[in-house]
Amino acid sequence: MTHLHDPVLRLFRWPAIALACAGALGLGGCGGGADEGPAGGGTLPPQGVGLAARVAAATQTAQSEGNDCAPLRPFYWEVGDAQGRLGGASVTGPEQTAVSDDTVMAIASASKWLYGAYVVQWRHGQPSDDDVKFLTFRSGYTHFSRCLPGQTVDACEAYANNGVYSPAADGLFSYGGGHMEKHASLIGLGAADNAALAVAVQGQLGSDVALWYAQPQLAGGVVTSAASYAVFLRKVLSGQLLMKAALGTHAVCTNPATCAQALNAPVPRTESFHYSIGHWVEDDPVDGDGAFSSAGAFGFYPWIDASEHWYGILARHDVSGITNPDAPDSGGQGYASLRCGRLIRAAWIDGVAR
Repeated sequence: MTHLHDPVLRLFRWPAIALACAGALGLGGCGGGADEGPAGGGTLPPQGVGLAARVAAATQTAQSEGNDCAPLRPFYWEVGDAQGRLGGASVTGPEQTAVSDDTVMAIASASKWLYGAYVVQWRHGQPSDDDVKFLTFRSGYTHFSRCLPGQTVDACEAYANNGVYSPAADGLFSYGGGHMEKHASLIGLGAADNAALAVAVQGQLGSDVALWYAQPQLAGGVVTSAASYAVFLRKVLSGQLLMKAALGTHAVCTNPATCAQALNAPVPRTESFHYSIGHWVEDDPVDGDGAFSSAGAFGFYPWIDASEHWYGILARHDVSGITNPDAPDSGGQGYASLRCGRLIRAAWIDGVAR
């Protein structure tokens, strides 16, 4: 059986189930602004651009030799709407290696959006104040390191310093897996192991969102494919999942350089984004476009545009330069994928290649 081991990369396809993967916390997006700020857009996308022009512009951008996408090969990209996939392709890497829509991989912090959506659905669209505090990383549980594959949620929460509470950090944004791990324990998922977690999450998101947990870590333990994650994003766009109404809500500032309420974020301090319920709002005043996203340390980058009309995914798995993917500030490969992904998104929206 094939396995995923960090730091050795292994990509494998359905239906092979290989879940021996070390921790994967990683990036989700970026840094700050004001504490409870507005987020997202909901504006209409540019009109008068045909599908063929969008596909051509996005394809040219993804395959460019001279932009932020070029160093990331191999990867797979996709853009679609609530009805389905509209464009996408595999961009090959050295020795013609390829990633496709059904390539299964550890998605690291892209797991966070799934857990956020699970909680919103479980709460019937009305997360409590405590839910919001934990899912916007302001709970004070800031010492998370990793889970072991065979643990339960409670065992992971009690492992090492994972469950240590820091009063000084309470109320401040601190990116890390401890918040979600503690939250899962508090709401009744404590006895769940990897298999039980997958059952619970699919119970709210739907069995058509195929996923597994390589470790019982809500913030970074999911193993899935771009095709399966796209099902989740389409269900958000269509309103089948209540996360649609929660996109960008309760957003908090995250950049310590610009926000007194932030302690740490996993991307350069030149980016000032907000963080919502398990996902980022890319609303930096200079480079942001208001998209919602949840990039992971190994390079998996899902997004929904600010108009809530399109979704996209850039799927790749790269552990280079990652010494500890579970460290709170470990952006890993996520920010690189974000930079490429937002170029593809911009090209798609206006039909102009980047």
